[in-house]
Amino acid sequence: MIENTKLMIVEDDPGLRSQMKWALSDLDVHIAEDRESALAVLRKEDPNVVVLDLGLPPDPNGATEGLATLEAILSFKPQTKVIIASGNEERANAVKAVSLGAYDFYPKPVDIDVLKLIIERAMNLSALEEENRRLSDVHKSSPFSGVIGASPEMMQACLVIERVAPSEVSVLLTGESGTGKEVLARALHQASNRIDKPFVAINCAAIPENLLESELFGHEKGAFTGAVKQTIGKVEQADGGTLFLDEIGDMPLQLQAKLLRFLQDRVIERVGGRQQIKVNVRIVSATNQSLSDMIAAGTFREDLYYRLDEVGVHIPPLRERDGDSVLLAKFFLQHFARSLDRPVKGFTADALSAIAGHAWPGNVRELENKMKRAVVLADGKLVTAADLGLASVEDMPTFPTLKQAREKAEREIVARALELSDDNVSAAAKLLGVSRPTLYDLMKSYNMRD
Repeated sequence: MIENTKLMIVEDDPGLRSQMKWALSDLDVHIAEDRESALAVLRKEDPNVVVLDLGLPPDPNGATEGLATLEAILSFKPQTKVIIASGNEERANAVKAVSLGAYDFYPKPVDIDVLKLIIERAMNLSALEEENRRLSDVHKSSPFSGVIGASPEMMQACLVIERVAPSEVSVLLTGESGTGKEVLARALHQASNRIDKPFVAINCAAIPENLLESELFGHEKGAFTGAVKQTIGKVEQADGGTLFLDEIGDMPLQLQAKLLRFLQDRVIERVGGRQQIKVNVRIVSATNQSLSDMIAAGTFREDLYYRLDEVGVHIPPLRERDGDSVLLAKFFLQHFARSLDRPVKGFTADALSAIAGHAWPGNVRELENKMKRAVVLADGKLVTAADLGLASVEDMPTFPTLKQAREKAEREIVARALELSDDNVSAAAKLLGVSRPTLYDLMKSYNMRD
């Protein structure tokens, strides 16, 4: 059964739009009349199939705007199946559209039965491709498949982890609580040469001080009251693999000294034991505290810090990861809808704007909890801002067009070149690789100083 039956019709003739929407009413039909509205519907509704008329305003008698719309759709979502509407005199343009990536074309005047057949075939193919992608992801998942995000800040953190993963250096992950430090620690292990060995995690803040040493290094039978058998510690369990020390800032000073000794010698002794045991582990640690402040206060050993922080990676809070909150929300919605067997399929506009506008002080963990709540409470197929327990925002945050993004980048680089050259236009033009007249034109267009 095809789950996504969303169809977008891009047609500037209102009469034909109404006729087609009525004739295809068994599908979830969404309407657009030009390139701008088509891209807005594509972003909001995510249809897998689009029926596109090439004659769109401001070029209703030609194909220029229609072909530009096709390219914009496929650029935003390459897997979309776009079906082109074409009259006999426009056949050459239809063929060109197919060469640009359109799925198929149908002749005008519209024969609804033929069009239905083409749409059904396109939806079946789209469903098959989606299932293939899902199965491929299951069998060939990336070490970073659990890391959801596209912001430059998160991509930089992932890039550093990917680069250091094959080495044996100790890595210290820093960031606020709930940012996903353990997820990235696991990704590092999965990308390392130790992937076939254990990944063992211990939360230094969750275990009482008097038990933490035993948890780390293990103990012999009779070592203390209640030690009724020999127990292997986390360090030994991780032999050959990766040991993840979460909340390392909460480790007591006395135990910090023993951890430092292990990092220097790679040898442990179980509590109550005399035997020295060699252990080969890679250490990854994490904290939401400032270890440099703790060193200054005398609560964390400086020599241990330098052993743990051979490479440091900062995980940015969600409020600094532009656009990632919406990506994560969509991921959690699909996950919880599936695991909780709920019919929720998407978000209302006010929910998306509320997600994008919220500061998320609890980071990814807070977002995950709110999404689980929303999926349970949602009355229908769409999650609302009220379901999330977030204040509704009237307007959706604006998403820049490619032109706006280019202009912003261009203005910033021109300003930077002028700053570096002390406002010397000739020198700035040389830095930018353009002529002086070109630079003057740019400065004039952006109302910059001359």
